[in-house]
Amino acid sequence: MTKILSLFATRIYRAPLGGHAAEALRFELARSCDLLSMEDKAGQAWCKTQNYLGYTSYASLTDLPTRMSGFGDLKRRLDKHVARFSEQVGFELAGGKLKLDSLWVNVLPKGGVHSGHIHPHSVISGTYYVSVPDGASTLKFEDPRLAMMMAAPTRRPDSAQDLQPFIFLTPEEGEVILWESWLRHEVVMNRSTHSRISISFNYAWT
Repeated sequence: MTKILSLFATRIYRAPLGGHAAEALRFELARSCDLLSMEDKAGQAWCKTQNYLGYTSYASLTDLPTRMSGFGDLKRRLDKHVARFSEQVGFELAGGKLKLDSLWVNVLPKGGVHSGHIHPHSVISGTYYVSVPDGASTLKFEDPRLAMMMAAPTRRPDSAQDLQPFIFLTPEEGEVILWESWLRHEVVMNRSTHSRISISFNYAWT
């Protein structure tokens, strides 16, 4: 009897942020992100130096959960999602815990991209989506085995999703998406005339 086993799964977690007044929090965070993009001169300077189209607080602000109450509320809600995802992927934390290591704002205007990358020194990474206008960037994930498929033919377009070399997800406003930090991903070009606003983060094992 022939058997086909599906092994070594790569799991992606998607869920509404949830909690009390989640939509009100999203609007509050949208205002905060806009304010930071205008007032964070160090972040603006870093983006200019790196030729980054748009704004990110990644290299300038490291204390957002304590600096602004909305980010503190977001952090508490993210903690619960990360704990659920940790259970789902079977992590044995051996008395340790997953703790928020960094959190930053991204404002991506029309034409903005974020090229393929991973998040070293972290266990779980993810993004909360504050504003996703029509035509905004998708999130692209890459099969981590690609570098070892030297002689493999390409996959048929109609093959199963878990066989595809790249997966494109369209985020929803108010949604949290989580993945293990070693998974290579990128944000494709924003084709909307409005900015795509998100808040990304890393959790480390402590």
